[in-house]
Formats: sequence, C-alpha cells, structure tokens
Amino acid sequence: MNAFGGKSQSHVRYRYFAAQAEAEKLPNVARLFRAIAYSEYIQASNYHLKLGHLERIFTTSSIVTCGFGNTKKNLALAITGKEFGITEMYPPEYKGLTKSRKEKITERNLLWNYLVERLHKKLLEKVKKVIDKNHDIEPKSIHICRVCGYTRRGELPNKCPICKVTKEKFTTFT
Repeated sequence: MNAFGGKSQSHVRYRYFAAQAEAEKLPNVARLFRAIAYSEYIQASNYHLKLGHLERIFTTSSIVTCGFGNTKKNLALAITGKEFGITEMYPPEYKGLTKSRKEKITERNLLWNYLVERLHKKLLEKVKKVIDKNHDIEPKSIHICRVCGYTRRGELPNKCPICKVTKEKFTTFT
C-alpha cells in the first residue's frame, strides 16, 4: 500500500517537474520527466492490481520528496527520491519478507521497482550534469516498458531486460 501511494505521488511529482522544465525551455528534459512519470504510473498500477482484492479500507502514509523548484533543484529532488527507493523502499532484502508471506506478485514488483529505480537514478544523474552546465539534454527517444516501467533513452530494445516482454510492449516518447 505504501509503494502504491509513493509511486502515485511520484507520477504526479514528475509531471510537475516536466511542466517546470518546459517553462524553462528545456523540452528534452521535460520529455524525460514525462516518460519517467509514465514509468511511475505503470509501477503504481502494478501495486494497485495487487491491492484490488482488499475488502477493508486501509489508510497509509507515503513518504514524498518535497521542495519543488527550478529544474536543477527538481533533478536533485528526483535523485534523492531514487536513492530512498534504492536503499529503503525496494532493497532486495524485502524479497525475503514477501517470500515468507507467499506474495509472489509483490515480490516481483519490488524487484522490478528496485531495478528501475537504479536505472532512473543513473539517468537523472547524467541529466543533472548537463543541466548544471545550463544546457538541455540531447533529443533522443525514450522508451518505457508498459509491464514493468523499464526506461531506456535511445534505441528501442528488442526485449525488456527486466520483465522480458517484446518491444511491442513499449511506449515511446519522442
């Protein structure tokens, strides 16, 4: 439930970041933020599907990174959020907890999210280096796997390296 809440908030946060980058005349960074927002939406949807069977109403608190600003600041916030996901939210240690509870789908989602968070963090760190020099990033297509949220900038992969679906299951942001 916390992961669903966190991913939902991330989806909205990256859409805000995209609007801010667009306002700063950074269209390629804005497109990247929109693509990552879509990846977050896919990941939230995977958790939502798992929660659909619950009959009770539950309330949870999700941790959110706040303090939005210009694109440079938003990139720093995004990287901090990814670090939290990698170290606190989705570490491989949680696999044991979900395995002991026989929650195979949640176990899979946690692993997928962990791998995607690592990719997003590396991508955002590269973008930050370019933005810190007051330039937009190079215009490249961004491909998002509609099953796990895997994100690739540049060439479309034949198969998702995380969930193994074919390239027909990707959405491209150009």
